[in-house]
Amino acid sequence: MKKEIRVMGIDDSPFDKFRDRYCTVFGVFFRGGSYADGVVSTRIRVDGINSTVKLAEMVNRSRFRTQLKCIFIDGVNMAGFNVIDVHRLHRLTGIPIIVVIRKDPDIPNIKRVLKKLGMERKIKLIDRLGPPKKVGKIYIQHVGMSFENAKEMISITATHSYIPEPLRLAHLIGAGFVKGESRGNA
Repeated sequence: MKKEIRVMGIDDSPFDKFRDRYCTVFGVFFRGGSYADGVVSTRIRVDGINSTVKLAEMVNRSRFRTQLKCIFIDGVNMAGFNVIDVHRLHRLTGIPIIVVIRKDPDIPNIKRVLKKLGMERKIKLIDRLGPPKKVGKIYIQHVGMSFENAKEMISITATHSYIPEPLRLAHLIGAGFVKGESRGNA
């Protein structure tokens, strides 16, 4: 795999779960873990069901689309419980997806909360991904590429922390956009 492979990181920005109906999501294009090439954004509904389609539209309208070899997303939930159908996102974009999770997730608790909120159908999307696998200090789930290739992609892009740079920068941009300044804890 080339060191300057074109990748993208996608993360949602902070939002107030009691006041905000929508959340802005940022995508950052990178060459490997070294150079940012561009930023795109979209808006998704808080606790909604439109994240998969909105993310696919955001990726597919980009001028970098044809060069992308991998998309990193920060967890399978965005904007609260707007759960991404990762397999469908892969089909809609034709690009392998790596879900990055910072800490071992408490999946039984997530399922309990979804049931309590009347969002049982979103549990299938989580189950379909299978259990997260540990890679260094993070956990990942992957669609459209082997586990070995996913580990190599993490190795190439996690240059300044254990989080891939495109995700780290998407997180910082989102926080800066919403709060006026990022806290630097990406």
